[in-house]
Amino acid sequence: MSSLGQVLDRAFGHPRGPLGRLGGMVMARGNAATEHHIVSVARPTTEETVLVVGPGPGVGLAAAAERARTVIGVDPSHEMLELCARRCADAVEAGTVVLRHATAARTGVDPASVDVVVSVNNVQLWEDRAAAFTELHRVLRPGGRMVLSAHEKWLPVTRHELAAEVKAAGFTDVQTWAWQPPSPLAGRAVQLRAWR
Repeated sequence: MSSLGQVLDRAFGHPRGPLGRLGGMVMARGNAATEHHIVSVARPTTEETVLVVGPGPGVGLAAAAERARTVIGVDPSHEMLELCARRCADAVEAGTVVLRHATAARTGVDPASVDVVVSVNNVQLWEDRAAAFTELHRVLRPGGRMVLSAHEKWLPVTRHELAAEVKAAGFTDVQTWAWQPPSPLAGRAVQLRAWR
């Protein structure tokens, strides 16, 4: 990996250290519209538990916490979990937001214990997407839903291939579409909704 690639990875791909915290601030601004959009598409209710995979600096986590009964955020980056804890300090203290150092493939969440899974600009970072989708299917209650968004240019597969991977994990009623965030700096997103 080139020096620039290492810097970008430490800032955005696998955020850590000062670069990771800086990357988190950039993500909070750049991904905000998409985070709010995905939570809106997922429509969590006050009776539901939401799992946010890779919440980054916590913008989508906070948006989900405004709607849901409980929100669990799992991220492999300690720096991102710290930013989430600051952004959602009151909800963390109240116990309505729970943060865990974990990955999409190993969430540490009980089987059939969440109603909604959301993730923004994270799926392209998962080392084993098949294992991650199997895990997310496992933690969803029957009838639960998953809503994902990823930068189209960074996604290593087409949206149709992504849908096939999700179906292979056992999800049904899989829908995909393209969405253009309102920010002129944000690239087009591939989005997906599926049901357990």
